[in-house]
Amino acid sequence: MFTGEHSSTAHIHDWVTAPNHAFCRGYRVAYLQARPSQQQPRIESIFYSTFQEPDIMLPGQIQPKLIIHGGAGSSLKGKGGEEAVRRSLYRVIEEVYGLLMAGASAETAVVRGCQLLEDDPRFNAGTGSVLQSDGQIRMSASLMSGPNQKFSGVINVGRIKNPIDLALFLQDSPDRILSDYGAAELVRELKIPPHDPLTEIRLQEWIQERHGNFHREMAGVVAEKELLTEAGRGTVGVVALDGEGRIAAGTSTGGKGFERIGRVSDSATPAGNYATHHAGISCTGIGEDILEECLAPRIVIRVTDGLSLPLAFERSFIEAETNRRDFGAIGIDRTGMIAWGKTSEVLLAAYHDGEHVRDTLELEEGTVTGHCR
Repeated sequence: MFTGEHSSTAHIHDWVTAPNHAFCRGYRVAYLQARPSQQQPRIESIFYSTFQEPDIMLPGQIQPKLIIHGGAGSSLKGKGGEEAVRRSLYRVIEEVYGLLMAGASAETAVVRGCQLLEDDPRFNAGTGSVLQSDGQIRMSASLMSGPNQKFSGVINVGRIKNPIDLALFLQDSPDRILSDYGAAELVRELKIPPHDPLTEIRLQEWIQERHGNFHREMAGVVAEKELLTEAGRGTVGVVALDGEGRIAAGTSTGGKGFERIGRVSDSATPAGNYATHHAGISCTGIGEDILEECLAPRIVIRVTDGLSLPLAFERSFIEAETNRRDFGAIGIDRTGMIAWGKTSEVLLAAYHDGEHVRDTLELEEGTVTGHCR
């Protein structure tokens, strides 16, 4: 959460954070129009032991960085909803950052972070995914490794606990993106036990909307009705920088809810999840908006071309606001800079900067970008 006095120019309000946030800065964009093993883990639920963080960094070692999100959308109702989401995000941050400090690769950390978020029924990915118009759950996920720029993913897969596991397996496959039938065949081939990701809250959400003939465009970003005033946009994502300077990004979603059968989201495409050795980005929000902006690679390419990560976010979100887009994004670059941005009302993100765990749950309304070293 950012605090402090605002100073403004014609277009940008910029403020320095409180003393204990001295290395963070946030930008609110105001417009004139008034607005860890040696072998790669295989496809079974991967369990990690609890690691103790070392007290000091080894000479030459890079400080790991981590940022995660649980979606972007409309405002949380009061402190109760906000604190519930914060607890969920911080639990993931604490476990995954422990892995990074123990020497895990960025890819391993990203996969584990996505698994934990998929297993939390509060978020729209894995267990707790929303239902499509026919009452079925179809999930998508992707993984991209920065060092080798390999992208892998699955689209519209059902009856599996962790779709990100399939994306991990496909990193070593010559066929790295599979749609519904191909993904289902891979699940059978790998003998992954079937899992029903349906929750009672999501079922009741679908039943109520069915009675209204699906007037809402999408389901709630958080699977607790008392936490939301309106519909939201649900996705989970993780971006990590490990101690050897490697970057990875992963994104997973249950879709927007009530959508037409066969709809493809951004989450299993490079538009919504992209990483190179320069930077990694995970997006959340309206999938069609993210696809049309080609948001994740747009930010990464700007960093590759010499812009700082904060400036790349700022320019990309200025363009997004001009185009009336509705989404959010998180990212890390190879220098360890952490950044985030949103045009939606809220961005459910948390990060570890090497010293502290912080979040973006109380950003001001409107288009906001921020960063932290």
